[in-house]
Amino acid sequence: MDPVPHSPAFDPRQKAYSLFEEFKKFAFKGNVIDLAVGVVIGAAFGKIIESLVKNIIMPLISLIVPTEQGYAGWKFVVNGKEVLYGQFIGEVVNFLVVALALFIFIVKFLGWVMKSRAEQAPATPPPTKDQELLTEIRDLLKEKTVPASPSHS
Repeated sequence: MDPVPHSPAFDPRQKAYSLFEEFKKFAFKGNVIDLAVGVVIGAAFGKIIESLVKNIIMPLISLIVPTEQGYAGWKFVVNGKEVLYGQFIGEVVNFLVVALALFIFIVKFLGWVMKSRAEQAPATPPPTKDQELLTEIRDLLKEKTVPASPSHS
């Protein structure tokens, strides 16, 4: 005697297979792969911007407010504790540069590209003389065709 009767409605293998199939459909959609590529490119872009900020922009800012260690050494002391605000300012500048670059590329450049493509899209050309004649013939044939009536025998 089976202590737990198996119901055909609850088959764990079928549930696992169904979950796997759903995941496979999701994971291999074109949009998910495009998203993954975008994330990888975004991470690489972030590294470039981070290098730009840390190695070029912040050292230039350090020239304005000179200290021995550059912006990394900017700090103030409260009750004997150091608060390093220079690195935080560096991260804020990093964010602002990334946001500006994305705004320029996504909003302005891609918007301009999409607008120029929309302007270049050719309007449908008027029908040729042959197409007009064929349309007239089709319409005349439709008018002459009468539905067949049932035969009376």
